[in-house]
Amino acid sequence: MSNRILLVDDDKEFRAEFKEYLSEYDVAEAENGADALKILKKANDIDLVILDVKMPGISGTEVLKEIRKIDPRLGVIILTAYSSEHVAVESLKGHADDYMEKPLDISKVRETIENILEAKSIRRGNNIDLRYVQGKIEKVKRFVEKNYGKKVSLEDAAAIVSLSPKYLSRVFKQVTGFGFNEYKLACKMKEAKALLAETGYTVGQISHMMGYENAESFIRAFEKITGYAPSQYRKMNSRKAKPA
Repeated sequence: MSNRILLVDDDKEFRAEFKEYLSEYDVAEAENGADALKILKKANDIDLVILDVKMPGISGTEVLKEIRKIDPRLGVIILTAYSSEHVAVESLKGHADDYMEKPLDISKVRETIENILEAKSIRRGNNIDLRYVQGKIEKVKRFVEKNYGKKVSLEDAAAIVSLSPKYLSRVFKQVTGFGFNEYKLACKMKEAKALLAETGYTVGQISHMMGYENAESFIRAFEKITGYAPSQYRKMNSRKAKPA
C-alpha cells in the first residue's frame, strides 16, 4: 500500500505532471487551500501535504498554519515559483518540513518525500511499510541476480525502482537482512560455486564471468565468503564437470 499525498496547487497541468512523475504514490488533489482544509478536517488517510504558496484565496503559508492546528505531526512541503527570503521565513515559522522551488527536480522531490515520510513514521513508532517496498526489493534482487557479472551500483538499482539510493539502502537491509553490496557479493559467489561444481571452466574464466579484473581478486573474495579456495571447493563439490 503506497503512501497518500495531498497535492495542493491551482495549476491543473502541474498537478497532472506531478501525478505522472510520482506514480508510485497515491496522490489526492486540491486546487486551493480551502479545499485542502476541508479534506484534512475530515477523517482521512493523508500522510503528506505538498502545498503551493501562491494560490487564489488563502495563501499557502496561511494554509500551513491551519494544518498545524489540525495535525501538528502531518508532513508538509512548501512549493513556490516565487523564491524569496520572506516565503522561506514564513514556511519555517509555520513549521514546514521542507521548502522547494519550482521547476522541480523530480529526483530531489522523491528523495525529500521519502525522507519526510520515513521520519514521520519513526516518530510515530511505526516501521517502514514493508508491504509497499516488498515488490520493489524483489525487483532489485532480480536485477542484481541477473547482472551478477556486471558492475551494478546502488544508484543503478535505485533508478530501476524509482527510489533514492539512501532510502533503498535502508529498506533493502531491513527487508532482506543483507546490505546491498553484501547481497551483490553473495549472488556472485552463488553463481561461482555453481560454475565450479557443474562446469569445466577454469578459475580464471569464472573470475572473468563474475566481473573481476583478475583471478587473484576473485580467489580472495571466494575464500573470504566460503572459507575455501576455488580449486578446493571444486574438488569437494564437483558434479560431472564438463569441459568448457
